[in-house]
Amino acid sequence: MKVVLPGGTGQVGGVLRRALTAAGHEVTVLSRRPTRAGDVEWDGRTQGPWAKELDGCDVVVNLAGRSVSCRYTPANLRAMMDSRVDSARAVGEAIAGAARPPALWLQMSTATIYAHSYDTAHDEASGVIGGTEPGVPAYWAYSVRIAREWERAQEEADTPDTRKVALRAAMVMSPDRGGVFDVLSRMVRLGLGGPVAGGRQYMSWIHDRDFVRAVEFLTAREDLTGPVNLAAPQPLPQRDFMRVLRRARRVPVGLPATRAMAELGAFALRSDTELLLKSRRVVPGRLLDAGFSFAHERWETAARDLVGR
Repeated sequence: MKVVLPGGTGQVGGVLRRALTAAGHEVTVLSRRPTRAGDVEWDGRTQGPWAKELDGCDVVVNLAGRSVSCRYTPANLRAMMDSRVDSARAVGEAIAGAARPPALWLQMSTATIYAHSYDTAHDEASGVIGGTEPGVPAYWAYSVRIAREWERAQEEADTPDTRKVALRAAMVMSPDRGGVFDVLSRMVRLGLGGPVAGGRQYMSWIHDRDFVRAVEFLTAREDLTGPVNLAAPQPLPQRDFMRVLRRARRVPVGLPATRAMAELGAFALRSDTELLLKSRRVVPGRLLDAGFSFAHERWETAARDLVGR
């Protein structure tokens, strides 16, 4: 199978590239700054020689988009929007122009599309799309708007011969340096892995190997289209999530942080508190209904595996 990964140089791209290559598939990464032999340059916006890589391939997994690990300034939010929507449109145009279009286009999206919620678990059928929740920062709505426009760019692409799936992914946990698990582990080792602002907010996550297995599952299941939640079935409150990680790391305590302390920490790390404070209680309704079996349903076993690796 030939797989093309636009924007495949980040953490999730690395996870997929390694796994798919190890399984014997031919993988081509499209990158704005190619550094690895075999990577192909693209700008993520306009058509160019890169488009021929999609002609005759089997699967496109578009992962392109500016990292969310930054301050949510107006300029950065606009860059997040443009990089996601422009790249999705460019991929759609390349598929539309291909003589032999791919059978499947998997488009990265995000679990952030759902509303901030402590009590309600969001699946694809009954989940509430965010953007109008009371009592949350107004700019959180822009993150939801980014996700909706990201998915709309795929939906509106004129690709009748290509099945389309939007991957509403939770945080992908892998042991790669610089990934979210690495950052959280570093906080635990420094004694900072306690509850943030009380820790009631839910954290949705997926083990990296289950992410790969879900991609393989969706590739084989030709009846599945549209949004699919890629998240483990058991999200848990942040205070419990970090307690489990501390136990796996054998760190006895983690200092709690108030909302104000979280703001200061996020400012120092040039990140944003939405990543810490928004409650993402997302469950994989369509995957489970289709018969997908998670290797790591529970954070306890996932954390132990990741720490061991």
